[in-house]
Amino acid sequence: MDKLIIEGGKPLKGEVKISGSKNATLPVLAATLLTDETCILRNVPKLTDTNTMIKLLKSLGKEIDWDKDKLIIMSNGKVNHIADYKMVATMRGSICVLGPLLTKLGEAKVSLPGGCVIGVRPVDLHIKGVEALGAKVDVDAGYIIAKAKRLKGSRVYLGGASGPSVLGTANIMMAATLADGETIIECAACEPEVEELANFLNEMGARIRGQGSPRIVIQGVKKLHGADYKMAPDRIEAGTFVLLSAMSKSTFMIRDIDYQQLMALDDILIKVGVQVEADKSGVRVKPPKILKPMSITTYPYPGFPTDLQAQYTALMAMANGVSVIRDTVFPDRFMHIAELNRMGARIRREGGSAIIEGVKSLCGAPVVASDLRASAALVMAGLVARGKTEIRRVYHLDRGYENIDKKLIALGASIKREKE
Repeated sequence: MDKLIIEGGKPLKGEVKISGSKNATLPVLAATLLTDETCILRNVPKLTDTNTMIKLLKSLGKEIDWDKDKLIIMSNGKVNHIADYKMVATMRGSICVLGPLLTKLGEAKVSLPGGCVIGVRPVDLHIKGVEALGAKVDVDAGYIIAKAKRLKGSRVYLGGASGPSVLGTANIMMAATLADGETIIECAACEPEVEELANFLNEMGARIRGQGSPRIVIQGVKKLHGADYKMAPDRIEAGTFVLLSAMSKSTFMIRDIDYQQLMALDDILIKVGVQVEADKSGVRVKPPKILKPMSITTYPYPGFPTDLQAQYTALMAMANGVSVIRDTVFPDRFMHIAELNRMGARIRREGGSAIIEGVKSLCGAPVVASDLRASAALVMAGLVARGKTEIRRVYHLDRGYENIDKKLIALGASIKREKE
């Protein structure tokens, strides 16, 4: 495993380019199982999670070539209906093959997924959705086993305890593309990644409307064809760099960013005292001398994203006052608190909330990354802290941020990667 060693306090300047969206790429890759024709995906981020999904697709019978940032996905004979535990256990996004395999082959055996340890993330909505489309589902020995000669369109309600499920919406939407008749998903996830998947499916010949809203309508078709599609930029990586600019009191250009997807963050930053200039060329952040404290609550899109909660916690650790952060999506997603406190932050947890008393400065320390977004928060803290910060277990970081250490070095950061 690798670790990152950061010497904090270096000014950041220049520009950074945001990579393609990880959370959109994974279900889009799964969607290529719906066709026997060749698909080309462009602007694909080189990430551990992307490689994991590619290995999974290969194990299911696809042939894949990766040329720079372009993936060419081809059929290689018969598609296998079994997504093995070894492939699925490390990444929750792997569950997205359930819908495509079931609707294309009439059966699917998919291992229950793994991923970051950020709290309970059940698969009940996935199962509920495919059952509503007529599948018979059993869970046995750690596998979801679903069968249906042909799925039939239906009305599916996907509201859960923490709001709609993004991957659940993706799975049911993909399953419905080849089902008989019309499927209506009520309380669908509105995230841009769901909209991106729907746009890709429509490029393949699907008939989907309403994506980006809580009500998605899918008219089943008999067959899907190949497509050539460019992935949108990663809004979470973009938000991370916006927050880093504010926290480090540095101004640099952030390119290939769709800032309209970060309006919840922008609204909070205005209240914190941060000015953001956005135009067609990119985004520049103008940090204030003193950060104002501001409490937030995470919600499904278009609310403040849970995937930026840890990074925002790091920012508020240096605000002038007390702020409260409540995560309604993943109430247990606070494992970064203890590590930030090791660096001099003053944060305590009370249930599903974090109470943060801002400090004037942080100090470098050896810390351990617990999950993907916590890793980003620790990198941000290390970049502004006095002295040296050593972050272990950064394989989490490599799951969702393409070459982040190289991007930071290009901005002027003092950061190096070593083997543990």
